[in-house]
Amino acid sequence: MSSTEERAFFRLFHEAYEKCFWHSLEKAMSETESKRLSNEIQERTGLVVGWKSIKNYSLYVLAPTTTKPENPSTATLDTLARYIANAPKTDESARKKNDSHYPYWHNYRDNYTKATKVRRQPRKLNMLRFKFWDLLVVLLLVLSLSFYFIRHKSVSNDFSDDFNNTQQDSLTKKGWFLKTPDQTYWSRRSEKAGHLTLFTLAGDNYPDTSQQIGIKNLLLREIKDPCFSTEIHLSDFIPEKNWQQVGLLLMEDTTFSSKSIRLSLSFNNFFGGYKKPSEILIQAISATNGNYTKPEEIAHKVIFSNEPSQESIVRQNLQKSALRIEKINHTYRFLYATGSNDLFAFKEIISRDLHIEPKYIGIFALKGFVTDTPALAAHIDFFSLKAQVCE
Repeated sequence: MSSTEERAFFRLFHEAYEKCFWHSLEKAMSETESKRLSNEIQERTGLVVGWKSIKNYSLYVLAPTTTKPENPSTATLDTLARYIANAPKTDESARKKNDSHYPYWHNYRDNYTKATKVRRQPRKLNMLRFKFWDLLVVLLLVLSLSFYFIRHKSVSNDFSDDFNNTQQDSLTKKGWFLKTPDQTYWSRRSEKAGHLTLFTLAGDNYPDTSQQIGIKNLLLREIKDPCFSTEIHLSDFIPEKNWQQVGLLLMEDTTFSSKSIRLSLSFNNFFGGYKKPSEILIQAISATNGNYTKPEEIAHKVIFSNEPSQESIVRQNLQKSALRIEKINHTYRFLYATGSNDLFAFKEIISRDLHIEPKYIGIFALKGFVTDTPALAAHIDFFSLKAQVCE
């Protein structure tokens, strides 16, 4: 790489790190961080940048004069630029066919070069001394950059929360608001350090003839993009009784009568009189007509049978778990992941076309309207909401 390209690569790598971790790169990346960024790039772009390469890049970017030089391929640079630009997902064969000239990297490099040249050649702000061609060049540069960022903008609506601070004022400043508070349990939201703790309290967002609809301590925020990806990570949530569950709720408005979609990690031991082992499952439910008709269970994925002989395996595999919903136009993908650490790969449960345009997303814990099921703590370690490119 030329010195200009190298500087553009340094800036690109810093932006990719900040996009994934929401803070500046200040020290060499660990193996865990490198794997997380590698997985994030693959999830968002469909292309691969190996975690070992990412780790080496971070060393070189931070200390280029004392570290072994790195020379990333043009394909790798293009993948990083695609990640920054929120480009549509692709794969290597499709890229070779349609984008073999690596346009995302070249656009990024050229715009970076133009921007740095402008910064390095400041002129006194005396409009009378500007020549016509000076103004024309500046105008063309502004138009070029504007067109590029409109087409491939870095979306400012992306949001993540690691819940290191769950004080009410901190949550409010970050855009969260609480619906149907139960102060007894809400006051316990900081019980586990670095987590938001909710409890599986009595309630449901679907109607029951004898109970009042509602989810206690439902934490909501606004969705500002028509296409998005959202997920939560959990620590040691192992439901044991009907219908203890925690998950994500998409709503068209903040009432419980609107259209909605719910994805949760749950427990079931009800089989209509049949005898079967109780199950821990991933469940997705939609109400495409709001609560005017019965909801539809669109996914019921049993991930563990809750048998005594399997208890240690279940606990090991649910040390960390995660749920994700992706929306592109009207197509929704529902995914989950489990494991002993957070370096997991998501697995798709189902994709479904649903005519719902959610405006709010909520984090919830509930147990339905059963009275004999205890309130179980659900420790939420991470939440994210990121814009996707609509097709």
